[in-house]
Amino acid sequence: MKRLAITTGEPAGIGPEISLQSAQLFLDANPDVCIHLIGDASFFKGVSHPRLVIDHLPLVSPVTPGLLDVANAPYVLATLDWALKGSQAGAYDAIVTAPVQKSVIKESGIDFLGHTEYFAQACGVPLVVMMLCGAPIFKTDLLPKQIRVALATTHIPINQVPQAINEDLLVRTIDIIHEDLRGKFGIKNPVIYVTGLNPHAGESGHMGQEEIRLIEPAIATAKAKGYLVEGPLAGDTIFSPKNLKSCDAILAMYHDQGLAPFKFATFGSGVNVTLGLPIIRTSVDHGTALGIAGKGIADCSSMMAALELALQLAKKHGSSSA
Repeated sequence: MKRLAITTGEPAGIGPEISLQSAQLFLDANPDVCIHLIGDASFFKGVSHPRLVIDHLPLVSPVTPGLLDVANAPYVLATLDWALKGSQAGAYDAIVTAPVQKSVIKESGIDFLGHTEYFAQACGVPLVVMMLCGAPIFKTDLLPKQIRVALATTHIPINQVPQAINEDLLVRTIDIIHEDLRGKFGIKNPVIYVTGLNPHAGESGHMGQEEIRLIEPAIATAKAKGYLVEGPLAGDTIFSPKNLKSCDAILAMYHDQGLAPFKFATFGSGVNVTLGLPIIRTSVDHGTALGIAGKGIADCSSMMAALELALQLAKKHGSSSA
């Protein structure tokens, strides 16, 4: 029996409802799974399932759907802390996270960049990698069954990206992608394609020097380790069907360079997985959707995909709960 924990996210958003809806559907389809919903029990009144457990953490302030309340920021972080401690103790085989509202957590006085960075700091891991996985919505043999896009930088302003990228960061990022594609995804010899930073991958230095100074040396180091790495490739052509079929993951230099084409190709089925952690963590690839919260129209397909990937990774990892 695999135990999956869902942190139910920003209480004023769609997190609680998609967490419950997806949990019930997923349990019906997977008799070898137990799901823990981590959040205030008031969101799940009247719910009964033999393999659904409510790990109750009380709200700080009453919730109105769609209306953020800075008072509940500590509650949101408490759900993450609970899930992390449970996973580290072996109570959960994987964590699946519903979306949180970064802005309201920051307004509470807590420096919060996102789940990825928060779990990395809590685990004492100096570097983790955000990777999005998803099945293409376009049904064609020209595309792979799953697209994977990892990021060298995550939630930082675009004008800070060039300063944030360096050769050592790229080498360590490729190391993490390579090791987790092998260890967590079971890909024996993963092929990784790497984007450039500048248009046309710098065009031999005429549109920027980062490719020559930073990216090419990092790729050379990875190849010297025996990794199957190619690049730097131009960001506007790397997502061609031929390239997507030829590699196991693409490493993009910044958030929108990788995630804009990824979400176009996989909208609704994307899953965020954090590489480099000692635990398994997946997440939806969308936000809190405050405008539709509480209306019963939220789509739980991304959460279902996140649960499916979490279960696949947990089974490959080989851990087992009684």
